[in-house]
Amino acid sequence: MSSHDLQFDADLIRRYDRSGPRYTSYPTAVQFHERFGANDYLRWAEHGNAAAVPAPLSLYLHLPFCATVCYYCACNKIITNNRSRAIPYLEHLYREIEMQGALFDRARLVDQLHFGGGTPTYLDHAQMTALMDQLRRHFSLRSDGSGEYSIEVDPRETRADTMEVLAGIGFNRLSLGVQDFDPEVQHAVNRHQTESQTLAVMDAARTAGFRSINLDLIYGLPLQTTTRFERTLDRVIAAAPDRLSVFNYAHLPELFKSQRQIDAAALPSPADKLAILQLTIDKLCGAGYVYIGMDHFAKPDDELASAQRERKLYRNFQGYSTHAGCDLVALGVTGIGSVGDSYSQNAKTIEDYYRLLDEGQLPIFRGVELDADDLLRRNIITELICHFSLDFATIEAAHAIRFSDYFQTELEDLRALAADGLITLDAGGIAVQPRGRLLIRNICMTFDRYLREQATARKFSRVI
Repeated sequence: MSSHDLQFDADLIRRYDRSGPRYTSYPTAVQFHERFGANDYLRWAEHGNAAAVPAPLSLYLHLPFCATVCYYCACNKIITNNRSRAIPYLEHLYREIEMQGALFDRARLVDQLHFGGGTPTYLDHAQMTALMDQLRRHFSLRSDGSGEYSIEVDPRETRADTMEVLAGIGFNRLSLGVQDFDPEVQHAVNRHQTESQTLAVMDAARTAGFRSINLDLIYGLPLQTTTRFERTLDRVIAAAPDRLSVFNYAHLPELFKSQRQIDAAALPSPADKLAILQLTIDKLCGAGYVYIGMDHFAKPDDELASAQRERKLYRNFQGYSTHAGCDLVALGVTGIGSVGDSYSQNAKTIEDYYRLLDEGQLPIFRGVELDADDLLRRNIITELICHFSLDFATIEAAHAIRFSDYFQTELEDLRALAADGLITLDAGGIAVQPRGRLLIRNICMTFDRYLREQATARKFSRVI
């Protein structure tokens, strides 16, 4: 049986559809606390520089500005048509880049770089070029194209030469937000974006030499039906992106103000939402895409699929990644990084972000240091969510434990999952079965100590 086989079992999904983490980290951000501060971060940065073989770096830059609001969006963003508001933000971001760059040995190459948002292409070409120049002044960016340097692009915020400019300053991967091509769905979520706009950007990116193009879709939006979403899927498949992220829309208007603009009565029913998901899986797999995990699909020759086959896939705050073992340096408001055995988050408000930098401080306001149990469980969750299997002997050797003793309670819970056909479980390990792959978050949650102790599942979105 292929490791990428996937079985859709609607009854099983309904039974297991509960709230839980997406495991872009373990422990999750729910466990971050303000006792962790800039001094702790400095200690971990110094520790990394002193390692016998210092880890390469990954950089994440958060650019929060958007010209218009998409009602479904749960990201940290600043909605404004006043482009001058980006100027003080960039001035402070430059300062943070200089401060962070001074912490890391210049021999540590940047293997991965990602500009996220908000809308990174809200910046004009000169601002984007100057920002990349600032990064090159203070970090050792690769100049040979071998790094994975990606940017999120809104096709509505591009010009004819934008892709050429982005390629010229070092980007080689692209992620485009689409969500749905249906005009009525777009109107219901206030994201008006024509198919021709999207295809033009994809064509320009390919001409400019981008190596990988990802499209984001969302299922569960107002007015979506299987018929309408199938038309979007057919157009997307014809466009042949290298990767696809198909996200579940979580309607949480009590947490995200913009979602209050969505007519809840127009949302598809749970049964219709499952039908759209099943259609999506059937269409994408039928078109030759490989199911990577969670909400990600890729062509068989894409680096994500290759990394999974070689058991080199990793997961971080940007989702699935081919670059394990990097220290992730986060820059910009709300950015979350991972340096050594720690996670840290920058200030959540623009005012606090500016204030801390104006005071000469790193804008870190909270984080967490991982203990031995955290590292053990993170290893297990990463193996399961990336590779759909777990070898007990490998874990025992890496963490000096006896699996059956350490995880007695978890093994009891796993037997129930095995009885439902989500996994096979024996003395040697766990193998996630085709009908369990869509429910990988549930399987990982078995090993989440914090969920057991603190009943924090309510803070997360539903798994399907």
